[in-house]
Amino acid sequence: MSLVQPLTGQTVLVTGASGGIGAAIVERLSAEGARPIIHYGRDRQRAEALLRKLGGNGLIVQADLFRPDGAFELWREALAAAGRIHAVINNAGIRNEISIDADPSEWRAAWQKEFQVNFFAAADLCKEALVHFRQNGGGRIVNMASRAGQRGYAADAMPYGATKAALINLTKSIARSFGRDGVVVVSIAPGWVRTDMAEDFVARHGKDAAVGDIPIGEMAETAEIAELVAFLLRPSQASVNGATFDVNGGSYIR
Repeated sequence: MSLVQPLTGQTVLVTGASGGIGAAIVERLSAEGARPIIHYGRDRQRAEALLRKLGGNGLIVQADLFRPDGAFELWREALAAAGRIHAVINNAGIRNEISIDADPSEWRAAWQKEFQVNFFAAADLCKEALVHFRQNGGGRIVNMASRAGQRGYAADAMPYGATKAALINLTKSIARSFGRDGVVVVSIAPGWVRTDMAEDFVARHGKDAAVGDIPIGEMAETAEIAELVAFLLRPSQASVNGATFDVNGGSYIR
């Protein structure tokens, strides 16, 4: 694929980058001239395979975002390896199911686990990135939220929707507070995207359970999300600051 390269010279940290949406983002950023920092949690082989696919254009950093200090360790290692980071894509996320009938300790553990990965780790990276950006002339943050964070979510997956709603609000606060420092931050709120997680859901519940309320009748492709991320990192796009971009086929319109 021959592309213009408007992201030449940018080093971009992508969390949860070894597969699914993250890998698609990394490939697109590299194609547009950026140098990706590929974060992975456990699957080093997939991360290394992705780097080979890019012809070695990038860096690999491991960090466990389930740990309370995992995001801070990730930032330190990424910055030490790269020297300067121009953008952060908070893409890492998990989705678990927990019933209101669950034991209180299991209920609390499920909420804490999901908030740690989906929100606290992202907030910690935002904190570190903002300090770095203010010292170095600005930067960009893209937070991967969800349709679930806007319209609410299923009874057995309420923590997921709550984490994504918090992430959207964090985006707005950063946009209002740090825009004058050269920081541009946005959220992307996909509905169903064709990933392993989505395919597992379809295998269990049927395709109509996922796409039945999507007017175009299909999930988004990972490449669609990746193309949007690359567009939002272009230096020419500054007035998008604070926006949330819906990628849901018309299943949630605001």
